[in-house]
Amino acid sequence: MRLPKQLYSLYERQLAASLPRESLPRHVGVILDGNRRWARSFGEPAATGHRRGADKISEFLGWSEDLGIQVVTLWMLSTDNLKRSPDELDALLAIIEDAVAGLAECRRWRLRIMGSLDLLPESTAAKARAAQAATADVAGLEVNVAIGYGGRHEIADAVRAYLREQAASGASVEEIAEHIDVEHIAEHLYTRGQPDPELVIRTSGEQRLGGFLLWQSAHAEYYFCEAYWPSFRRVDYLRALRSYTTRDRRLGR
Repeated sequence: MRLPKQLYSLYERQLAASLPRESLPRHVGVILDGNRRWARSFGEPAATGHRRGADKISEFLGWSEDLGIQVVTLWMLSTDNLKRSPDELDALLAIIEDAVAGLAECRRWRLRIMGSLDLLPESTAAKARAAQAATADVAGLEVNVAIGYGGRHEIADAVRAYLREQAASGASVEEIAEHIDVEHIAEHLYTRGQPDPELVIRTSGEQRLGGFLLWQSAHAEYYFCEAYWPSFRRVDYLRALRSYTTRDRRLGR
C-alpha cells in the first residue's frame, strides 16, 4: 500500500533525521541495475530505461552530497555488458557518453573514470577521459564512473602496473615475489587514494556483486533493493543507509 504524499514526505524527513551522520559510510558503491526490466514493464525499449537510469544519477549524487557522503562509485557498464547486441550497446554507449558529459559540465563533482577503456569505442573512451580532465580541479563529491569495468580486470591491471613499476626500477622476478603484499596491489587499483566502499547497494532485487569492486569490498556491507534503478527513490537510499548504521561492523575483530 502506498502512503499519501504528505505522509510519505513526513516519513522520509523523519527517516533522514534519524540517521546518525557520524556513522554514515564515507564511500558508497552502487550497481545501477534494472534499467531494461523497468522499460519492459512499461512496454518501452531498453534504451528508454537506460535514459531514465542516466537521468537518475545526478539526483542520487545530490542526495549523497546532502548526507555528507565523500565518495560514490557508480557501475554504469560492465565488461560483460559489452557482449550485448550491437544495437542495444551502441544506444547504451551514446547514453553513457551524454550522461558523463553532463556530469562534467555542471562542475559540481570530481569525476574519476574506472574501467578498461581500451575495450570501449575510441569516441566513448575519449569523452570519458575529457570529462575526468574537466573536473580535476573540482573540490566536491568524488564520483567514480565505472565504464567497461570488471573487478577481475581491475585486479589484473593493478598487478600489471605494479610489476611494470618494479621492473622499471630494476627488481628481479624473485625480488618482486618476495616482497609483494596486499598494500602494493591496493596502491595500483582504480580507486587508489580513496577509502574502500563501506556500503554497496544493488538495485533491481538481484543479490550478487557480479564482480563489482571485488578487492575493495572485502569489508563492505551489502544492501539489495527491490526497486529498479530508474525507480530508486531517496527513501530507498535512506533505508539502505539506516540498515548500514544498525549493523555491527567488527571487521573480523
